[in-house]
Order: sequence, then C-alpha cells, then structure tokens
Amino acid sequence: MRSVLSATLMVAGVMVAGVGAAQAQLTPPSTAGAKPKTVTTVPIRPALQKPEDTASAMAQAERLALQSDLAWVGEYNGAISGDVSERMVNAIKEFQKKQGGKPTGVLNPQERGALADTARRKQESVGWRIVTEPATGARLGVPTKLVPQLTSDASGAKWTSPTGTVQVLLTRRKEANPATTKLAELEKKEPAGRTIDYTVVKPDFFVLSGMQGLKKFYLRGTFKGDEVRILTILYDQATQATVEPVVIAMSSAFNAFPSGVQAGPPPRKTVEYGTGVVVSDDGAVVTDRVATDDCIALTIPGFGNADRVAEDKDHDLALLRIYGAHGLKPLNIAGQATQTALDITGIADPQSQGGGAATSSVKASVAQLGGGDAALSPPPALGFSGAAALDGSGKFAGIAVLKPVIVAGPANAAPPAQATLVPADTVRNFLKSHGVNASGESADAKAAVVRVICVRK
Repeated sequence: MRSVLSATLMVAGVMVAGVGAAQAQLTPPSTAGAKPKTVTTVPIRPALQKPEDTASAMAQAERLALQSDLAWVGEYNGAISGDVSERMVNAIKEFQKKQGGKPTGVLNPQERGALADTARRKQESVGWRIVTEPATGARLGVPTKLVPQLTSDASGAKWTSPTGTVQVLLTRRKEANPATTKLAELEKKEPAGRTIDYTVVKPDFFVLSGMQGLKKFYLRGTFKGDEVRILTILYDQATQATVEPVVIAMSSAFNAFPSGVQAGPPPRKTVEYGTGVVVSDDGAVVTDRVATDDCIALTIPGFGNADRVAEDKDHDLALLRIYGAHGLKPLNIAGQATQTALDITGIADPQSQGGGAATSSVKASVAQLGGGDAALSPPPALGFSGAAALDGSGKFAGIAVLKPVIVAGPANAAPPAQATLVPADTVRNFLKSHGVNASGESADAKAAVVRVICVRK
C-alpha cells in the first residue's frame, strides 16, 4: 500500500487569469502635408496562475474537503491535512482524465460537483461514521457496513466483518517512558511474522504498514504520558480496492486523545459569496441563511447594500431587501415543478471562475419533490448556495442550500447531505409569512439571480 502520510494537500479551484492586454500609443509630432504615423499596439499575454497558487488561495476547510473527496475516490493517498502539494495536483488531474476532461489540475464547478457526489456515495457504501470509543474516549472513523461487529473491553475495541476479511482494532496499554521510535520498533516485531514495507516515525506519532500473515495491515500509534494507543487495520488483499481509500480517511480521522469537542462545521469565511433569487420587483431576495449569518455588510453587486429582514432557521432561508433598486427581474415562483431532474442556476464563487461573476446553470437531481428538504445530487459548487432550482419545463422547484462540511461528526450520526433543496412550497410559505408579494412572471432564472456578498469581522 502506498504511503498515506508522506504527502500534503492540494485542492481544486479554477485558474485565475492574470492581467489583460495592455496597449500603448505614441503620437508623433504633426508636420504639414505628412500623414500621421500609426503605431501598432502589442498585446501582453496574460500570465496564468499555477494550480498550486489557486489552491493556496482557497480556504483551509475547502482544501480539507476537496482532499478528502479525492482520497475517497481513490486518486489521493496522502495525509488529509489541508496543505498544498504536487501530489494533490496530480490527483486532481487523474480524476479529470477519468471524467473525460482536460487535466488542468484545477476543478471547474461541474467537476467539483461530480467529485463530491462520487465521494459521498463511496462513504455511504461503506457506512462511514465518526465514533467515540467508550473505553478510551478516542475518536475514529469506522466503515460500519464493512465491519458491523463490535466487541470491546477495558483494553480497547475491535470491529470486524462477518467473515473476518476486514478488522479494525483500537488498543491501549501502559508503557514506561514511551517514545515513538521505541514503540515503532516494538510493533515491528509483534506479532511475529510481520513484514514491514513502510515506516514513518515522528515525535508525536508513528505509522507502519506491510503484511501480517496473509493480510495487509496499516498501523498508527501515539502516546500521552504513559498510555499508548494504537489503531490497526487488517484486510485481505482481495478487498484492497475497497479498503485502501477508507484507510486513508481513518488515518486522518484518528484522534487518540481528543482534548475537546471535535464535531462541527469549519469556521465561516471573512468574505463569503452566495446566490440570491429576486422574487419581487420591490427588492425582495430569498437566499441561504447560513451564508448570510453574522455579516457586518451584505452587498448585491450592481444594486448596492442589502438588509437581512427575516430568516427561517428550520430550512436555512433568509429574506433580504434591496432598497431603491431599479431593473430587477423577479422569478416566477408560483408554478409547481413535477420533474426530479433540475437545473440549478446561480453564481459560482469567484475562485471557481477565474475571478468572474458569470451566472451559470448546473444539473442536479432529487429523489422526490415536495415534502421536506431533499438532498441534491451532485451538490453544486461554492457560491451556489441560495440558487434557483427549476425543472425541465421551467417550473420553480425550490432553493438550493449548501451545507458546511462537517470534518468530524457526532458518534453514530450519519453525515448530513452536502446540499439540499428547500422545496417551492416552503419558500412560498416563508415569503408569504413575511408579507412578500412574489410578483415575478418570468421563468428566466439567469436574469433573476444575483450575487450575495457577506463580509464578516
């Protein structure tokens, strides 16, 4: 198995073009009867930003999520750390090639959505959960569908598959004056017959991998005081294609001595971009509540500042008001969508479109319409939170809301959907309850959506 700890992260965004063409013109002195000289302008070729630079400009939480997704689809085998590396760029290129795209090293919104959707399905297929082991308090990721059988005692816990082809062991023991170098040497010899093909030893942890009998194994250990805690994953070689992406995720998720609450979304960005849908000609805009939380300023480019006047915490909707705006083109939200294949229309984050602000549409689907909020698959790109969803006949289906990535979740809890559709009836009821007369008659979602910029402290 290739090393899962010998590299750092790269994520994806979209390459940003540099400066545009510059012109220079010289006007020579005029003389009687002479024609003015023409000076040819020479365009300056724009400098393209490197994929590594694009990744470095992304938020840490975005890099972590992208790196994790690449690991889950089997393209990345390094540490999920949020750092930028050539290995991550190469992983992105491999994913793009397998998707039939150009291997640029930066993901466009459609590619990012496809990657997230594929990774989510991989996680669901193995039953990925972040759990707290009761005897030790350690937190780790467990593929509960692969290893559904659990036994535990004071020395740790063991998860196994029904036939024993995959095993996950968490062990604890006391050791006088432990050091990672000494611990690694001990683990190389125990149990007898281990063959080691990879070793890494750091001051605070060590990693071994190789063969143990007929099984492959991966081991990560650390200590605190005189207590040693070790995570070991054993698996038959026939299961390698399924298990190795899980091993990478388990290594990064393992927290042997958690010091505080590990669950929760990443911190909000200082400047966050979302999409709003104009729903009345007097300046009412519906958008994502979370993307507009704690803003010291809300701006709608081309129309000025906006106020957030209402919210729906249950469905993550927010109502904004633009005052004195002209030329608004509200969307008709009175219809009832009937098709589950949807067009999501919004404005992607500037980093996803080379610093631009173009409106675009991406494809997504839901299992069913109506009722409560439903998962959107694949999730649209950053910046699309608050986007308009219409079915193939142009009928309003609802508002797309992106969920912050949960880097570590509560024990035995299923990860939330990365994007949901707030259905049309919920949106209409929210607006009606706050006195909004949704006056739009147009089905042109591209004309009705606006960029929402939230600035925080």
